[in-house]
Amino acid sequence: MNNKNQAFYNARKLALTKAFPVMLGIAFLGVGYGVYMRSCGFGIIWPVCMAATIFAGSMEFVTVSLLLSTFNPGYALLLTLIVNGRHLFYGISMLEKYRDMGKKKIWAVSGLIDEVFSLNYMTDVPPGTDRNWFMLFVSVYLYVSWIGGTVIGAISASEAIASTKGVGFVMTALFIVIFISQWQKEQTHGSSILGLLVAGACLMLFGKAYFMLPTILIITVIFMVRWLTTKDKEKLT
Repeated sequence: MNNKNQAFYNARKLALTKAFPVMLGIAFLGVGYGVYMRSCGFGIIWPVCMAATIFAGSMEFVTVSLLLSTFNPGYALLLTLIVNGRHLFYGISMLEKYRDMGKKKIWAVSGLIDEVFSLNYMTDVPPGTDRNWFMLFVSVYLYVSWIGGTVIGAISASEAIASTKGVGFVMTALFIVIFISQWQKEQTHGSSILGLLVAGACLMLFGKAYFMLPTILIITVIFMVRWLTTKDKEKLT
């Protein structure tokens, strides 16, 4: 095996080693997503197609509520831009790392979700391993695990389960689990408490159909002001 092939093989192996724990978590979310969409009355093909075309964190779940609500393309566009606005900063941070990827850059950029950014940005790729292939494989592995989990969830949610009232709790349960996990990792809980207070206030003021957009806007402004006025950025948690 020549050096080029060995570097490719090492990249594929390292990417799987680093990504595997995250793949399990994303696959679990995919299962929940498939069940959630079926519980909302969508056929099997809908969650599978949406999982394949929407790979952007929580926006997949938000899209379900947009499809079930009154048609409002302007609101949907603005909400999507705000929810996924953090990807702009991910992209800027990865400009140098993705510079020499060639055609592989197209997929790497398209698959740059939170977890992919963390793995590709933080991993020190050892000598003898192709960094470009490593970053590409990380994106592909997480994408495949997301679609695979969604397919399992959509298929396993039989018509009897999908039509049972109350199955929609799965989305709420997933976000509660994510919130608790994040809470346990925080040194201080100011940001989490702020999010709960702002969301609660907006829910009362704007109602459940439109509270999300003002919530995100207010929290974004608050954190931008905190970021600009705080000298020690590491204290912002």
